[in-house]
Amino acid sequence: MLTLLETFFQQFGYAAVFFVLVICGFGVPIPEDITLVAGGIISGLGYANVHIMFAVGMAGVLVGDGIMFLLGKTYGTEILRFRPVAKLMPPKRYAQVQQQFDKYGNRVLFVARFLPGLRSPIFLTAGMSGKVSFWQWLVMDGVAALISVPLWVYLGDLGAKNREWLMAMVKQFQHGFMVLIVLILAWVAWFWWRKRQNLLARKNALLAKRRERREARRLKKQEQLEKNNIQQNM
Repeated sequence: MLTLLETFFQQFGYAAVFFVLVICGFGVPIPEDITLVAGGIISGLGYANVHIMFAVGMAGVLVGDGIMFLLGKTYGTEILRFRPVAKLMPPKRYAQVQQQFDKYGNRVLFVARFLPGLRSPIFLTAGMSGKVSFWQWLVMDGVAALISVPLWVYLGDLGAKNREWLMAMVKQFQHGFMVLIVLILAWVAWFWWRKRQNLLARKNALLAKRRERREARRLKKQEQLEKNNIQQNM
């Protein structure tokens, strides 16, 4: 795959890199990280400027992801009737993505950038939900892209003439990203659990205060009745 992409990019330059990254955003099974590394390689070999390649990479991933988000936002659940979308996101996957949104909220948009195969369904679902604005999505995806895109492009540029080192580093970073995602998800789950526990504690404290007030009113009323009875007996 890397050699094929490298040859394609050498022939057609930045436009080819942009095109492949956009279709990656549609869920086409082409690894985005390998695409960016290939773009970096042709920069290292002198076919392109690495800084321009970084800009093209950012534009490609954001446009591809953005199209999926805006399709969901524009057409809502109606888009699930479109056959290619139905294949990309069958009911089971749609339910799983919705569950992640309910559990983690908009934070899942940041994590989505590092989840091949789930990124497109997550962004599509975010648009369909109507709960995420375009600017909220852009900030989350943009910040995540600023981590992944320059890493792969500049890594490809550095290792263009040393493929063994490059491939070893690619595998290392891929594993590192997976560990990072697990840690992020674990932190988000802990944060959500802690927030839920705090909410439950505040709710219980509020209920306890209400019970105390009711009991105080009851005792006061009882005392008043006893005083009235004493006065009547006198």
